[in-house]
Amino acid sequence: MSAELFTPSWLMALAAVLLVLQLPPLLVLLSRLLQGPGRRPPLQPQSATPDQLGSVSIVVPTLNEAHRIGPCLAGLSRQGYEVREIIVVDSRSTDGTPDLVKQAATRDPRFRLVTDDPLPPGWVGRPWALHTGFLHSSEHSQWILGVDADTQPQPGLVASLLRSATAEQYDLVSLAPQFILKTPGELWLQPALLMTLVYRFGPAGATAAGAERVMANGQCFLCRRSVLQQLGGYTAAQSSFCDDVTLARHAAAQGARVGFWDGAQLLKVRMYEGMAETWREWGRSLDLKDAATPGQVWWDLWYLAAVQAMPWLVLPVLLILAGLRLSLNGPLQGLLGVNLGLIAVRFALQAAIRPSYDFKQTQSRWVFWLSPLADVLAVLRIGLSSTRQPTQWRGRQYTPKLSADLPGDLSR
Repeated sequence: MSAELFTPSWLMALAAVLLVLQLPPLLVLLSRLLQGPGRRPPLQPQSATPDQLGSVSIVVPTLNEAHRIGPCLAGLSRQGYEVREIIVVDSRSTDGTPDLVKQAATRDPRFRLVTDDPLPPGWVGRPWALHTGFLHSSEHSQWILGVDADTQPQPGLVASLLRSATAEQYDLVSLAPQFILKTPGELWLQPALLMTLVYRFGPAGATAAGAERVMANGQCFLCRRSVLQQLGGYTAAQSSFCDDVTLARHAAAQGARVGFWDGAQLLKVRMYEGMAETWREWGRSLDLKDAATPGQVWWDLWYLAAVQAMPWLVLPVLLILAGLRLSLNGPLQGLLGVNLGLIAVRFALQAAIRPSYDFKQTQSRWVFWLSPLADVLAVLRIGLSSTRQPTQWRGRQYTPKLSADLPGDLSR
């Protein structure tokens, strides 16, 4: 057996630097993941109670959603008498979306179709539609529930959400859904992108460290009417491409009690068709820069690079060095241990998020377990999105001036 080769001093120094850079993000990651065992359990379906009668107005923003709004309309129709009205705010769809809403209204009179006014300067389409729906909602509804057209609400969703929010005195609650994935490409990429949120904000149901770390999901977003009135509706998030997080953090900063809970038993969603659309559409908002300061955005990017991407780059190099019989002592040994540990944590988290997926229509579901190999790509997507503002979103074009004017700091 040949002896181990001498390890150059510069390599040891580089390993020491990488180790020092990785350790603080590692400690932050562990502090967030330790919240997992004590997080709020997933919400379960509930039946409406008499005191909930007519207390919720639902607002659904739409723009050319004919190919996917059917399950959403059917799911909303199955909600109980706690729902006073279902206002679908359409932004002049050309694919027959309004006709589908009108058909639903013939079967359920709670449905109401509203066409929003042309988009005002400084507004993004989604918050403008939600704001329009809020202005058209009944003053007798104590709660406003924003629901996206790509969701599939399950029976008991609204009653369960309402009961928990009321009993625990929350002012604003949104839910993490169960994702429906079909193709191998999206099955490989989407969980890696989702993991960037878990790494940054901890699991759904955990307590946020402060208003600036609040997480939210606009696919199912319940807010007290009184809170929305105090905030001026959705105006605080008017120019944000992540309006849900922007509004939730703004509300939390004003003293509202905000929750982000696990709703996998109550809400399914089919967001995008295939890997390419997942990369293009979801990746543009995952950086959450419209709801954070530039410092927060860049810290999160470095943090993700250190704990999610770097292990997949560092570990192969260390294994190659070991194969060349270089001595992995001191910092190299520490670097090896840290990155092996991070990869072990990553696969454990992959198992933990397994209930967040509906695989009934999935092709080659085993690809899900290869998703950690997409982590470098996922972090790269966050980095690309962090350096630019969208100029196109859900069929709308936005001018460069609007993109340049988007807020990066909630204090503005």
